[in-house]
Amino acid sequence: MTRKNVYLDNAATTPMDPKVIEKISSEMADDFGNASSQHAFGRKARHVVETARHQLAETINAQDKEIIFTSGGSESNNTAIFGTVRARKDIGKKIITTKIEHPSVLNPMKRLAQEGYEIVYLDVDETGHINLDDLKRELTPDTILVSIMAVNNEVGSIMPLKEIGELVKDSNAYFHVDDVQGFGNIEIDVKEMNIDLLSTSAHKVNGPKFLGFLYEKDGLKVSNLLLGGEQETKRRPGTENVPGIAGFGIAAQELNEMDKQKLQEKYQNFQKIILDELDKNQIDYEINGTLEGSVSHHVLNLWLKGVGTYSALTNLDLSGYAVSGGSACTAGSLTPSHVLQAMYGEDSPRIEESIRISFGRFNTEEEIQEFAADLVKMCKRLAK
Repeated sequence: MTRKNVYLDNAATTPMDPKVIEKISSEMADDFGNASSQHAFGRKARHVVETARHQLAETINAQDKEIIFTSGGSESNNTAIFGTVRARKDIGKKIITTKIEHPSVLNPMKRLAQEGYEIVYLDVDETGHINLDDLKRELTPDTILVSIMAVNNEVGSIMPLKEIGELVKDSNAYFHVDDVQGFGNIEIDVKEMNIDLLSTSAHKVNGPKFLGFLYEKDGLKVSNLLLGGEQETKRRPGTENVPGIAGFGIAAQELNEMDKQKLQEKYQNFQKIILDELDKNQIDYEINGTLEGSVSHHVLNLWLKGVGTYSALTNLDLSGYAVSGGSACTAGSLTPSHVLQAMYGEDSPRIEESIRISFGRFNTEEEIQEFAADLVKMCKRLAK
């Protein structure tokens, strides 16, 4: 019997689009020039980089010159946070974020707290959303940065970015958005939403790993995180990964041609298939977060009552299904989910009995039906 290989951990990473693989392969074979060189080989590579930059800028309604290539979401987040703090330390030392951010935001905040900065962590409700009144109250003249994610990577909650942007635009603070989970799943317009800084990652949108970009609004004062050469108009040193950037551009092109609403409807249908099967078989579960309102349906986080997270992940893996217990950046050690702790409290049984299922555009309805049936079998076998 052939082992199933059904990938349902797309919030951790995504399989590369065949068109992206083809583009990267052809660039690796035919275009090895350094994009900073002045000769024909360099000019050819530079054209590839600038074409991709334009493709990516279009996805968020930015100018080409506002896109800075980085090694991924973590570097982009670190650059936005430390770059803002270094450039604006004379204005104030207060930063506002949330309790459910990615570690690449939360860990820089911990470092800055040790250096004497005041870090305010906004609470979230049981759906994973902040209260705008809390932000309004904390947004004081000495606030230099507000860093809030677009879409939570564990429960899919979408933050009210436009409303946050409206509040922040008339303050002294810059507005930074970690858009790693939102990019490709929801529409983002940096101008309409008054976003100053925005981080993305290529491997979350069927592109290559170790690549992303930071959108930096034209005219902002942000210090460089890294020092070296003068690539990326002196904002990010290091020889550009031309084949990877070319592939990222193709992934962006695919995103631009996609109907995000139809994609969300597809994922909503996947959620329904799983939940209907659980209900039909009277499995005891609850949804972590919500499926209503402002939420991205590419994530389904379930509390499977009486089924331990580690046992569920192991059994599903042995059955040929890849899911997770939370963020892949912490799930390797099965660290309790800080997101679920913020939503439900540190003592909630959900912390030890939840799994995250995350869909991608290459998943099929047949895969989801098979998964739902096997999930039911596992729950019946393992439930205490």
